[in-house]
Amino acid sequence: MHERWLDERHHEHYYKLAKKLDYRSRASFKIMQIDDRFNIFKEGDSVVDLGAAPGGWLQVAKERVGESGKVIGVDLRPIKPMEGVTTILGDITDDNTMLKLLESFGGKADVVLSDMAPNIAGAYATDHARSIHLCMFAVDVCDRILKKDGKMVMKVFMGDMFPQLKRELEKRFQSVKVHSPDASRPTSSEVYVISKGFLAKTVVDLKPIEPQEKKKEFTKKGDLL
Repeated sequence: MHERWLDERHHEHYYKLAKKLDYRSRASFKIMQIDDRFNIFKEGDSVVDLGAAPGGWLQVAKERVGESGKVIGVDLRPIKPMEGVTTILGDITDDNTMLKLLESFGGKADVVLSDMAPNIAGAYATDHARSIHLCMFAVDVCDRILKKDGKMVMKVFMGDMFPQLKRELEKRFQSVKVHSPDASRPTSSEVYVISKGFLAKTVVDLKPIEPQEKKKEFTKKGDLL
């Protein structure tokens, strides 16, 4: 009970702070804390945020790359417009969405962010497997649109499949580190993987494909305010 009380108090603190400072999600503080520690963003960077709704990470990314930077959010759900940020309604598994991203950037991305989460089934093994599944899509996005020496920040639920994901990242990046920011709930199984120095060894051709009906596999990021 005491641990649960601490968790709820911790969650409430960042929720209230996000509301006070006009951030769309308490998750904004996670990416702030990650950036403060690992130096993810630079002035003028191009950033893509996967599963970006409701937009808390987009706000922070735009603040930190400045006016000369580009920030694009992708989600299956509409994102309320924000100044200086482009949003794409689309599926990250569809090459047409990746082509839209490349067109919007006028090149490739310096940073790929992914705070995607599966629709929770309540069975930990299933939720973990779905989380890894989404993460592998995010890795695939890096193969398609991330610049050489680029960076990636990705959320994952810990479990027995995590080493496999980590090995895939280590094939692609010079440095792969696992971190839990203070803004995460103390009892949560989520961690963030910070990958830097993209090797750009795997090149994936982009070919437009016919849109198909697909089940929505990831849910909104953070808490709506």
